[in-house]
Amino acid sequence: MQYIQQVAFLLLTGYSIWLFSKNILQIKRNILLGHAEDLSDNAPMRWKNVILLALGQRKMFHNPMVAVLHLIIYAGFIIINIEVLEILLDGILGTHRLFLDALGIWYTYLINFFEILAAGVILVCVIFLARRNIVYIKRFRSSDLKDWPKTDANFILITEIFLMSLFLLMNTADRSLQLLGTEHYHQTGDFILSGKITGWFSSYSSTQLIALERGCWWAHIIGIFAFLNYLPYSKHLHIILAFPNAYYAKLDAVGSLHNMENVQNEVLYMMQPELAPAGNAAKMKFGAKDVMDLSWKNLMDAYSCTECGRCSTACPANLTGKMLSPRKIMMSTRDRLEQVGLNINKNKQFVSDGKTLLHDYITVEELRACTTCNACVQACPVSINPLDIIVELRRSLIMEDSNAPQEWNGMFSNIENNFAPWKLSPDDRDAWTKEN
Repeated sequence: MQYIQQVAFLLLTGYSIWLFSKNILQIKRNILLGHAEDLSDNAPMRWKNVILLALGQRKMFHNPMVAVLHLIIYAGFIIINIEVLEILLDGILGTHRLFLDALGIWYTYLINFFEILAAGVILVCVIFLARRNIVYIKRFRSSDLKDWPKTDANFILITEIFLMSLFLLMNTADRSLQLLGTEHYHQTGDFILSGKITGWFSSYSSTQLIALERGCWWAHIIGIFAFLNYLPYSKHLHIILAFPNAYYAKLDAVGSLHNMENVQNEVLYMMQPELAPAGNAAKMKFGAKDVMDLSWKNLMDAYSCTECGRCSTACPANLTGKMLSPRKIMMSTRDRLEQVGLNINKNKQFVSDGKTLLHDYITVEELRACTTCNACVQACPVSINPLDIIVELRRSLIMEDSNAPQEWNGMFSNIENNFAPWKLSPDDRDAWTKEN
C-alpha cells in the first residue's frame, strides 16, 4: 500500500510540475513577443526595488490596515511552503513527518507557528471576502471587475481558506492518532490550535482517523498542485512575476516619457538636412497598434497586474467619470496577449485575426481621457506602468492613423511646417521685435 501511494504521489508531482512548466514557458513566449528593451542598468537600485517593493510590499503600507492583512496572507503563503516541502518529501520517500527527528522539540514550535499563520490566513481571507462582496468599496465594484475577474478573486480566497483548514484538520487527526499510540504516528506533543480540538474526534476509531488524516494530506497536496497550475490563468500570477517586474521597473524620473528615435531624427534632419541619409528612407512605424508592438516589459506588466484597482482609484480621469481605467488597460492588454498566444498555439505562428489591441480591446475614448499625470504608476504596488501602454497606443493612433481631434490638427500642421505650434514661419516669429 505504501509503495502504491509513493508511485501515485510521484506521478501526481511529475504531472503537476510538467503542466506548470508548460504554461509558464508559454507565458514567457508571449511576453517575449514584445520588442526588445534594455533595462539592465543600475543593478543595485533594481535589487533594492525587489526587496522594498516585491518582498517588503512598501507601497501597500500607504494603507497600513490593509497592508498588515495582506502581509499575513503573504507570509502565510511563503512560510507555510516549508510545511509543503515536508509533505513533498514524505510523499516521495514514504516517510511521515520527516523533519521531526532532525528538529526535535523545535519541530512542535515550528508547526505551532505554521498553525498560527494558517489561522491568520483564514481570518484575513474571510475579511477580504467581506470587503469584496459585502462592504461597498468602489474599486471592487467597478465595471471592469465583474464576471470572471470577480470570480477569480473570490475563488482564490476560498481556496486559501480550504487549504489552511485542511492543514489544521490534518494535524488534529494526526495528534489524535498519536494519543491512541497508532503505529507510524510519532509523538510531537500538542499543537497550539489543532491540539485544542482533538477531543472532538475522541469517538473515532484508528481506522477512521487514519482515513481522515490521509484524506486531508492528499487533499492538501492536490490542492497545492491545483493552485500552482491555476496561477497561470489567474491574476495571482503576480505572486511569481512581482519579483522580476520590480527588478525591471523603469528607474527614470517619475513622469518622464521617452522620445521616439525616428521622430528625433526627422527633427534633426529638418534642422540639419545634410545629415539626412541618402536614398529612400525605410518605412517607419510609430507607437503600438497591437501587443507585438509593445515592449516585453509592457507585456510583463500586463501579466503582473493584481487587478487591485489602486491605479484606477488614483486616476483623475477615472474619478471624474471618464471611460479610462488604468486597471482595465492592463487587463485588456493581457486578454489580447492571451488571444495572440492561443492563435500562435493553433497556427504555429500568428495569423491575423482582424483584431488589434487598439480599437478592439482599448478604445479611442479611453486613450484620450488620459492626462499622463503618472498617478497610476505611482499607485501600483508591483511597479506596473499603464501610462507606457497608453502613450504608445496614442502615438499609433495619431501618427499612424491620423486620428486626432480637429482642434489638434492645426497645431500638428504648424509644428510640421513651422517647427512650432503657431502659424508664423520661423523667419517671421521674431518680426514683432523689429516693429517696436
